[in-house]
Amino acid sequence: MSHPLFIYFLISLSLYSSCTAHRYTFTVKEVPYKKLCSTKKILTVNGQFPGQTLKVYKGDTIYVNVRNRASENITMHWHGVEQPRNPWSDGPEYITQCPIRPGSDFMYEVIFSTEDTTVWWHAHSSWTRATVHGLIFVYPRPPKSLPFPKADHEVPLILGEWWKKDVRDVVELFTRTGGDPNVSDALTINGHPGFLYPCSKSGFTFYNLIPFSIMSTFLIFFFFRFLIFDYNFWIKL
Repeated sequence: MSHPLFIYFLISLSLYSSCTAHRYTFTVKEVPYKKLCSTKKILTVNGQFPGQTLKVYKGDTIYVNVRNRASENITMHWHGVEQPRNPWSDGPEYITQCPIRPGSDFMYEVIFSTEDTTVWWHAHSSWTRATVHGLIFVYPRPPKSLPFPKADHEVPLILGEWWKKDVRDVVELFTRTGGDPNVSDALTINGHPGFLYPCSKSGFTFYNLIPFSIMSTFLIFFFFRFLIFDYNFWIKL
């Protein structure tokens, strides 16, 4: 083996060995949630809405065991992740895999080969992603870093929407009639409709989501999860 090739091999081996494997269990199940003065059951991962924020570095791999304990089929998609030579873990239902049937499990291998950005995971069966979703922070692998000083706080902000009806009923209606989907009943931040909506927590504002303090810096990860909405968002200081 020539010296340059040998050195390249050692560098590649060193970079590979510094990568980390993370393991998660996603249990998909229905959980009752009360919003806008009424309670309904929604699909969740591990009972959370929105779902868990995952944190990895570029080059890492995660293994996610999805346990479907709901009453309908489901898959998981890793939106924005290239998944080179690994399409069977990409998740689109009936495209790269058959759905995970109720009572069944499926192990996903998610390879963060080129990403160093914010991406997201979500269900990929019909409108199940309405409540089954979460963020993934993919950090540059050291010694590289983000192109600005380290922030005091990292804040995920997921802008979404909420229907009083079961989203399956919303899908059934517009599929049957051929019309547009009914507009959602509320817009949300991290699953909260905000105090302007009926029966919402009094005094809930944007500041409840951020540990605000003077002279602190914040790295805010925005994600727009609207299914049928376009929306503008700004921060007024």
